[in-house]
Amino acid sequence: MKLKNLDVSVNKIQDMIINSDLGVGDGKSIAHIPEIPIKHLFADQIYIRQMEMKQGQVVVGAIHNHLHAWFLMKGRVLINNNGEKVEHIAPCYTVSQPGSKRFIYALEDSVFVNVHKNPSNTKDIEKLEKEIVSFDIEKFKEKTK
Repeated sequence: MKLKNLDVSVNKIQDMIINSDLGVGDGKSIAHIPEIPIKHLFADQIYIRQMEMKQGQVVVGAIHNHLHAWFLMKGRVLINNNGEKVEHIAPCYTVSQPGSKRFIYALEDSVFVNVHKNPSNTKDIEKLEKEIVSFDIEKFKEKTK
C-alpha cells in the first residue's frame, strides 16, 4: 500500500465528525468515551483490544503501525479502509496492513476485536497506543522506518 494513497475521504469524514456537535476527539489522540467501550485483554506478548459499537455509531481510527489481525465477533459494519469500502458480517476476520486507517460505521450493534503484538508484555495502555498507532503520515513513517 502506498502512503500517498491514504484515502482523503477518511480524513474529510474525520474532520467533519470532529467539527460537528456530535464529534468527540481531536484527531491527534485516541478518544476514550463511555458510549463506545473498550476492553483490554493480555496474553503472552499479545494485546487484545475489544470495542463495542451500537448501531449507527461511527469511529474513525488512527493509522495502524503494524500488521495485525482483527475480528468482527458480532454484528455488521461498513468499513472504509484507505478508500476500500467493505461490508463485514460477523463472524469474520481479516488482517490489517501497516498504514491502515479505518472509518467504521456500525450497521448493527457490533463487537470488533483487534489483536496486536506486545513484545514487552506491557499493560500500560497509553504506551501500547503510542506503539500501535500514529495520527499522521509523517509520524507513521518515522515509527516504521
